[in-house]
Amino acid sequence: MAQSDIWTERYRPSAFEEVVGQQEIVKRVKSLVNSINIPHLLFAGPAGTGKSTLALIIVKQLFGDSWKDNYLELNASDERGIDVVRQKVKDFARTKSLGPVPFKVIFLDEADALTREAQQALRRTMENYTNTCRFIMSCNYSSKIIDPIQSRCVVFRFKLLEKKDVSSVIKKISEKEGLKISEEAVEALYEISEGDCRRAINLLQATASISPDINAEMINIIAAQTKPKDIKVVLDYALTGDFVKAKEKLLDVMLSESISGTDIIKAIQKEIWNLEIEPEIKVKLTEKTGEIEFRIVEGSDEFVQLESLIASFVLAGLGK
Repeated sequence: MAQSDIWTERYRPSAFEEVVGQQEIVKRVKSLVNSINIPHLLFAGPAGTGKSTLALIIVKQLFGDSWKDNYLELNASDERGIDVVRQKVKDFARTKSLGPVPFKVIFLDEADALTREAQQALRRTMENYTNTCRFIMSCNYSSKIIDPIQSRCVVFRFKLLEKKDVSSVIKKISEKEGLKISEEAVEALYEISEGDCRRAINLLQATASISPDINAEMINIIAAQTKPKDIKVVLDYALTGDFVKAKEKLLDVMLSESISGTDIIKAIQKEIWNLEIEPEIKVKLTEKTGEIEFRIVEGSDEFVQLESLIASFVLAGLGK
């Protein structure tokens, strides 16, 4: 286990009631577990929203202390080809469970990383061994799971956690670890994590290794996150027509804080909607931001492309 994952595992919920932000899903899954009549499940949604945690809770509630004997987990770090499905998965699925529950559970984490050939082999395994095995699959994008598998599963779609949910987790951990954390720091953790609770916890752990007294400035330093006020200065210079100062400030932000071009793009995209300009101009600048982001991802020079984006803001400020 990576050092940065220690708190994530230490404070992983162990009961349905402890899962935050996914109350409707938890309610439905809990009723299935209580009836010991669960179908194959597919958990789809963003990272850090509780998919793997809920799968573990299901297994522990079903099997109790013997859960490790009746549970197989394969994640993205394992080989995901057709041979794994034909051998490891099939061998585990065909054996009977130990205990009163009549089936075992196989958890395929990040199932969207399975090759299409492996998915085709998996669909037959799911059919043939339904009596002795249930599959729980998690993925970020359900569209990458072939339709025959989706049709065999009950699909639960997870959502990004709201601020109150992330805040409750952060404050609970801070209290147990003896940390002093400001409201501004909690706000910064939520803004940076964007609803990904795992990322928020890892950032909190990294920051706590420096000092138990945590503020927003420390969070931004650890996350290597550009400050909104710095981006606002760049955009203000550009909108007033001062391209040179905007470019110099942007270069300073990138070099002094070691911020990548894609992170700058994301910060600009958020800050656009706080600018005091016409909504139509905001829409055009957002479209331009998306175009520049695509070019950077495709391999164009970051600073040249960001200069081009600044030029668009200058022209917008001049009414062109």
